[in-house]
Amino acid sequence: MRAAVLEALGSPMTIDEVEQAPPGPGQVRVAVKYCGCCHSDLSIAEGSFPAPTPIILGHEASGVVEEVGAGVDRLEVGDPVVLTPVPPCGTCYWCVRGEASSCVNSAAIMTNQFPDGQTGLSRGDELVYRGVGVGAFAETVVTEATGAVKIPKDVPLDVACVVGCAVQTGVGAVLNTAQVVEGATVLVLGLGGIGLSVVQGARLAAASRIIVSDPVAQRREVAGALGATDFIDPTQEDVIAQAQTLTGGIGVDYAFECAGRGDLITTATLSTRNHGTTVCVGAPPITDNLTVAPASLFVVSERRIMGTLLGGCNSLLEIPRLIGLYQSGHLDLEALITARRPLDEINDAMADLSASRGIRTVLSI
Repeated sequence: MRAAVLEALGSPMTIDEVEQAPPGPGQVRVAVKYCGCCHSDLSIAEGSFPAPTPIILGHEASGVVEEVGAGVDRLEVGDPVVLTPVPPCGTCYWCVRGEASSCVNSAAIMTNQFPDGQTGLSRGDELVYRGVGVGAFAETVVTEATGAVKIPKDVPLDVACVVGCAVQTGVGAVLNTAQVVEGATVLVLGLGGIGLSVVQGARLAAASRIIVSDPVAQRREVAGALGATDFIDPTQEDVIAQAQTLTGGIGVDYAFECAGRGDLITTATLSTRNHGTTVCVGAPPITDNLTVAPASLFVVSERRIMGTLLGGCNSLLEIPRLIGLYQSGHLDLEALITARRPLDEINDAMADLSASRGIRTVLSI
């Protein structure tokens, strides 16, 4: 199959031929049609997040089931699906406790391998890694059957792909991780695909005030169309002071850091009220640290900091639910997509992402 291969961290990707093993028991092969470019892919490509190479990145994808392995009965050849980076196994320590986003299969996001250490990808005798647990900048993907979630045939696949990561993560961070209550005040730091999905999640949760901060004016404008009520340009205004002012000196109930920067987690925390909640949604570089100072003030103010992976979603439940919200007009997916490119233009798409041009680029495979 053709795939965009990252040969070394910090280098451009190249289009090459890669061999893929057929699906084993409990697995399916999906012909990838579209894949969004996510900041997590960029972090690996630029070298700020470590990963083995050569590797096929891409994890926000949609496609059509092409082959099913033994024992698979919930999917058939021809089914349209959205792929997910965390296929819930349903039986591990976390799944049985309703914590599917922490399933043992989530380790593949870091290892870029199946749980048995294999990837099913190779070039001759050379192992190729499946990036962020999927490896969808390629013509086909083999995944656990629960990693491909069936969607209605009338939903456009080029739009549905963004549900695989950005929308699951952003909306899920609001509804599942933070469990934002009706009438709450919310601050969103960073308005890429995930941050704008947080905005929509806050709107769905009936937040009374949705304050957004991003240096890119176009992104703030899109946020306004999606439900944001107040806007901060962090290059011109003090985010913490503005969050305090807009809430009558109290601070916001919930702050979501969506840019993947350790220093912004501190900003988010100091923008919340006593007993407020900060949710770390973006993935900071591996060298970033989180500092809470002074620790005594953090303790006595009863503030909380929470991490989230894929918005705490069980994809088998959340992908159909989010697609349903899109079909009913309650969730805008098209607004997140600002460019479409062929796979051959993967490096141009990554350059746009690095420069904060647009929001989401969707690649046609």
